[in-house]
Amino acid sequence: MRIQRNVGPADRIVRVILGVSLIVFSTIGLVPERWRVVVGVVGLAVTVTGVIGYCTLYRLLGLNGAKR
Repeated sequence: MRIQRNVGPADRIVRVILGVSLIVFSTIGLVPERWRVVVGVVGLAVTVTGVIGYCTLYRLLGLNGAKR
C-alpha cells in the first residue's frame, strides 16, 4: 500500500525545521522540565510528517497541500 503525499514542498521544509528545533529545544533544556517530553514528541511527529510528506490530520480535515 502506498500513501499519497498530502503535504506540499514548502510545508515540508517548515515542518522539518520546526520539528528539529522543538527536539533541540527540549533536549538542551530551553523548555520547562515538565514539558520536555511532550515538546520532544511533538517535534518528532512534526519532523516525521515533513520527511515522509504525509499528515494524518490533513487527511482527517480533507486538506491536501501537495496539490497545485
